[in-house]
Amino acid sequence: MEGDNINDGKKSNAGIPEAEFVDDVDMYMGKSENGGNAEKVLKRLDELHCKYKYMEFHLLAKKRRLQSQIPDLKRSLNMIEKLRHETEEFETEFLLSDQVFAKAVVTPTNTVCLWLGANVMLEYSLDDAETLLTKNIATATNSLEQVEQDVDFLRDQCTTTEVNMARVFNWDVKRRQAAKNK
Repeated sequence: MEGDNINDGKKSNAGIPEAEFVDDVDMYMGKSENGGNAEKVLKRLDELHCKYKYMEFHLLAKKRRLQSQIPDLKRSLNMIEKLRHETEEFETEFLLSDQVFAKAVVTPTNTVCLWLGANVMLEYSLDDAETLLTKNIATATNSLEQVEQDVDFLRDQCTTTEVNMARVFNWDVKRRQAAKNK
């Protein structure tokens, strides 16, 4: 079976190796690198399965982060649109921290400050901020779609690896029973 080494085999867009289905277990177990040693093969398949699960965990965390980031970006973009059309002071609420809001009176302005990350905030004109936020929304949306595809691909690879493990295990049980009956 190719692809049981995390660096071998075909890869998805995220560099995830493809697990190949073991169709003929007898032939597969007869390969020189396996030598008919089911325990060794099962250990290798289990390691591959653990690597897939590890990747899935990290992709799901990235998916959750993107799913929360996109609405925040859209809210910021909506606020820029509101600021662009306001000619008088208005009262609003803004987020201080999780579940903590403060009221503020906002005067008409042509600039906003945006958090860029890593404790960095820059002042932008409304047009530049809108351009940046629109680009960031598009990038985050595309990233989310790619992550969802990669998670689906990973789940398929986990299933294939689990089926391969069961097939090798069953092969070994049958081999042992045949040897015992002789």
